[in-house]
Amino acid sequence: MIGVLLMAYGGPNNLDEVEPYLLDVRGFRPTAPEIIHEVRERYREIGGRSPILEQTRAQAEALEAALNANGEKFRVFVGMRHWHPYIKDSLAEMRAFGMDKIVGLVMAPQYSRMSIGAYYKKVDEAAEALEIIPIERWHLLPGYLDALAGRVRAALERFPAEARAEVPVIFTAHSLPERIREWDDSYPDELRATVAALMTRLGSQPHSFAFQSAAISNEPWLGPDAGEVIARYAAEGKKHILLVPIGFVCEHVEVLYDVDIVFKKQAEALCVQLERIEMLNTAPQMIDGLAQLIQQTAQEKNWL
Repeated sequence: MIGVLLMAYGGPNNLDEVEPYLLDVRGFRPTAPEIIHEVRERYREIGGRSPILEQTRAQAEALEAALNANGEKFRVFVGMRHWHPYIKDSLAEMRAFGMDKIVGLVMAPQYSRMSIGAYYKKVDEAAEALEIIPIERWHLLPGYLDALAGRVRAALERFPAEARAEVPVIFTAHSLPERIREWDDSYPDELRATVAALMTRLGSQPHSFAFQSAAISNEPWLGPDAGEVIARYAAEGKKHILLVPIGFVCEHVEVLYDVDIVFKKQAEALCVQLERIEMLNTAPQMIDGLAQLIQQTAQEKNWL
C-alpha cells in the first residue's frame, strides 16, 4: 500500500482556537492583542470557524477513490501545516500503518520556497525512515486548468448576457513578502504561466492578475492588491467584474472573508457587480488529474 500525504494550511475549528492557531502561524512570536482580535473577528464573520479541514478531507476521500478505481493500492492521509492534524502527526499515523513509501502533495498549485517549501520542511523534520517523494508544483496540470476554465465560464453566466464578453476577470493568488524575489523564487512566474494557460482555454476575455490576502505586517508584500485592481476597473467605468482565485482550491478565510466580504463590500460601494467562481473543492477533472500525477510519480519510483 502506497501512502499519500495530502497537505493544506490548516485553520481553527472554533473561535477559542484562533489565538493558538495564529501563534502557530506566526512561529510563536509575540502577537499584539489587536491582531488576535482582528483575526478572531474575521472568523466570526464567516461562521466562527474555518472549513478547510473538512474540505481537505473531502478532497482526500475523492482522491483516494480516483487512485483506487482499478484496485486498492493507495491510502490518502490529511496533514495540516499549522493546525490539527499536524503533518508530523499524520506521518506518525502512516508509520503506524506500516507505510514507508509516501507521495506528498500540497493542495496549492504554484510553488514558492516560502509556501510549498515550508510544507516539505515540516515533512523532512518528521520523516525519519519514511521514503517520501514530494510533488512540489502542479500549476499547469490539465485537469486543474480545465476545471478552472469551466468554473470561469459558469460564473460568467451570472452577468447580463450583453455584458459577458467584456467582463474583466481578475485572477488572484495569496500574496507573499516581496523578499522572495531576492532568491529568484518561481512563484510569480508560475502564477503568470497558470494565467496564460487558462487564457488559451478562455479566449479573448479581458483579464488581469492581482495578489490578495497579504498578512498584517510591516514589510512590503507582492502587488498589486486585488482591491486596487477592482478600484481601477470601477474608475474605468466597468460595472461587472469576475474574481478567480487560482492559488486556492477550496473555501477558507481568504475566500470567505477577503473575497466574499471585503471585496464584495468594496464593489457594492463602487456600484460594481462582483462575482467569484465556485471553488474547485472536489472538481472531478482536478481530482482525476492529481490522481494521475500521483500514479505517475509512484511509477517513476517503481512502486507500482
